[in-house]
Amino acid sequence: MVEDKIRLLIVEGRSHSGISDELLRGATQAIEARGADYDVITVSNALQIPTVIAMAEDAGHRPVGVRYDGYVALGVVIRGETYHFELVANETARGLQDLGVAKRLPIGFGVLAVDEEAQALSRARVSEGDRGGAAAKACLETIGLKRQLLGQAR
Repeated sequence: MVEDKIRLLIVEGRSHSGISDELLRGATQAIEARGADYDVITVSNALQIPTVIAMAEDAGHRPVGVRYDGYVALGVVIRGETYHFELVANETARGLQDLGVAKRLPIGFGVLAVDEEAQALSRARVSEGDRGGAAAKACLETIGLKRQLLGQAR
């Protein structure tokens, strides 16, 4: 059996552009190194990411929709002075986890929840934490496991 080329959708919440650039760079480098294809959708904040992934997955089951093998969620939430940080960080993570489990979707989690911008930049930089690359690699690994469990070619 010939393996289909892997196609991913990166959904990035772009609330902090310098950090988002690094997360996206890490993710795209990891995907390209694997020889996979990808598309990118940009939204304004992390809380939108689970909804957009759900919409993309539903669209992929329509005759004209694009079918993705997995998804990479990228974003950053920086603690402020209010409870808003906890709401956005927790609900984004919960939404992605619920979606992955309910629909059996490979989703690489690259949404940073940090106390300050310097922490986010350190975790996002490809030369340091490379959390974008790690999220893409986790998604690709999960796709491989899913294909293996379903008896498909690797």
